[in-house]
Amino acid sequence: MALQAGQQAPDFNLRDSDKQEVKLSDFKGKNVVILFFPLAFTGVCTAELCSLRDNMTAYNNLNAQVLAISVDSLFTLDKFKKEQGYNFPLLSDFNKDVSAAYGSLYDDFVLGMKGVSKRSAFVIDKEGVVQYAEVLEDAGKLPDFDAVQRTLSQLN
Repeated sequence: MALQAGQQAPDFNLRDSDKQEVKLSDFKGKNVVILFFPLAFTGVCTAELCSLRDNMTAYNNLNAQVLAISVDSLFTLDKFKKEQGYNFPLLSDFNKDVSAAYGSLYDDFVLGMKGVSKRSAFVIDKEGVVQYAEVLEDAGKLPDFDAVQRTLSQLN
């Protein structure tokens, strides 16, 4: 079951595309936007993350750290980040533990793939509490970024 607003966000320890450990608890005292996305280099995922890249000033102005998570390897994410010029961390949930903890994991995806992250958006406040949660069943749809930004502005 997906994480809901009002619940404590599960802490995690993942590696980013630079092979550095990143923990949610590292950002205590700052609002965090966590985005799960199915697969690097796919059309919708690329468009989604490019939109974030191009609007990063808005998230910075709202005192928010953006973290994007997929089940891709950190090596794949490194290439994806460099090719697209992403200006926020891409985290590898290769073992799928974090996607599962957030209720953002497909049992069955396309082409017989199993255990792929669902496209999801979560806003975590400075105390680690979920303030916004959106888990999409349709990987072709994008999260409601206006709602994400509204939630962030209410937290500031």
